[in-house]
Amino acid sequence: MSQSQHVMHTTKIRKDPTQITMNVITYVLVTIFCICCILPFWMIIASSFSTEEAIRRSGFTLWPTDVSTYSYYLLFRSPDQMIGAYIVTISLAAIGTAIGLFIISMTGYALQRRDFPFRNGIMFYIYFTSLFSAGLVPFYLLMVQTLNLRDNYLAILLPLLMSPWLIVLMKNFVKAIPHEITESGKIDGAGDFKIFYALILPSLKPALATIGLFLALSYWNEWYYSSLFLTTKVEYRPLQFHLYNVINKVASLKNSVAGSNVVITDLPGETLKMATAVVATGPIILLYPFVQKYFVAGLTVGAVKG
Repeated sequence: MSQSQHVMHTTKIRKDPTQITMNVITYVLVTIFCICCILPFWMIIASSFSTEEAIRRSGFTLWPTDVSTYSYYLLFRSPDQMIGAYIVTISLAAIGTAIGLFIISMTGYALQRRDFPFRNGIMFYIYFTSLFSAGLVPFYLLMVQTLNLRDNYLAILLPLLMSPWLIVLMKNFVKAIPHEITESGKIDGAGDFKIFYALILPSLKPALATIGLFLALSYWNEWYYSSLFLTTKVEYRPLQFHLYNVINKVASLKNSVAGSNVVITDLPGETLKMATAVVATGPIILLYPFVQKYFVAGLTVGAVKG
């Protein structure tokens, strides 16, 4: 090895002590932060496999003292209902996210077009609805009497399709795309939808992933509209509302005379809530790693090198 190569090799492996210190501090802080994020969910899992007596005796711990799967038995004792709830929720999340992304992306693109004459008025109308609401009663009458959507899954699908905040977010994403891209499409003779589909939409992948995750989470966690519009006539209801009903039934059983034929102290309360949290949040957590990288990419979407 020549002297110059030796010097280059030595320079390459040499690290500044300050840089090493900063790296160590950063890794330690990130590790502590990750542990703080993981520990609560791990405690929920451990508590869901504990007995109610162990929770009352020792509180919530990182490891189950008396292992029990009774809470999961209560949740899955009607497998058809649980499977049906999952199918309904996954279907609503998939369909609602796809349609919502299509509508929100087109709306954000149209509101950002310089040649769209009514964009400021429409944007003000959208923003105005985020500040003021007519209230629950007019909304309920609209869905039940006007649209006749009682006991219909559309009553859950339609209200969550889009929101003013998501439209504004998409509009800001589209704003980062140079307007010259649209102009080049017009010069080539492409129509508005062709420009949107072929030129704009591919640049919006980070935005679509980010907003799609928000939409999917809103459908996955939905229970309020289900409680308003879905009665017992509907055989399968969304997952969150189904789990909510299971918890209420067990709580009512513990507080009623009907529970006199069983040992009330053995009925899970806190452990059932922990098992419900695991069943409700577990699947949706698996979706996040697939869209995580797009959150960082979304900060520089449409950036042009100078």
